[in-house]
Amino acid sequence: MTVNSATARYEGLGKDGKGHVATKSGALDAPYGFNSRFESGPGTNPEEMIAAAHASCFTMATSFALAKAGHTDGTLDTDCDVTLEKDGDGFTVTKSALSMKAKVAGMDKAEFEKIAAEAKANCPISKLLSCEITLETEFEG
Repeated sequence: MTVNSATARYEGLGKDGKGHVATKSGALDAPYGFNSRFESGPGTNPEEMIAAAHASCFTMATSFALAKAGHTDGTLDTDCDVTLEKDGDGFTVTKSALSMKAKVAGMDKAEFEKIAAEAKANCPISKLLSCEITLETEFEG
């Protein structure tokens, strides 16, 4: 079992507030707030961090599954778009759209797509999310 942690602080309230989020490892140390979440202001936002977590988790899960299937070399590039929609008086994350471009020598597309679909369903971040999760793949053997 591993436990990872982050901290967040928000000074001021609502749109005028300013936040800061950091991970224990130091990999993330960034401002966040209304402007970075709903406009084009500097900093990050929760949905961007979820997108980064989902893209990296899914890509790693796919990599390990490919290695377990006997493949030894390849390149995996994943984009993830997390959608935040208005829901009554609040908001809901409604979708996490994964898009992977993969190049794995000596592998056919059908085998790759099966492995990628299993990785999508079983990576820990996919299991965490309760929204629609989609996957598009582009593959070169």
